[in-house]
Amino acid sequence: MTSPSSQPLLVHSVYFALEDRSRKARETLTAACKKLLADHPGTMFFAVGPVAEEIQWSVSDRDFDVALCIVLANKASHDQYQESPAHLRFIEENASNWKQIRSFDSYAAG
Repeated sequence: MTSPSSQPLLVHSVYFALEDRSRKARETLTAACKKLLADHPGTMFFAVGPVAEEIQWSVSDRDFDVALCIVLANKASHDQYQESPAHLRFIEENASNWKQIRSFDSYAAG
């Protein structure tokens, strides 16, 4: 998949560690991501889900509960996503259960 512009794709990966680490809390956050974050303009790819508990390689970082990956068409799409009402609502409605968030943004060639 290639970006429709000459700019590189922007990969936005977020790893949420929750205060309540229960299966239900993971499902609740996953559903909120799907509801509020999946359909932003410029989104090329969207995925969200819980940690794969059965995968335990020596190099695997397992200090999270839910992972979110959004590939956006370019940095401008990412910047618009960050300030969008849906993204701000997502934070407002879900941040109370976040113990830690790690966000990784990188450029990628399609």
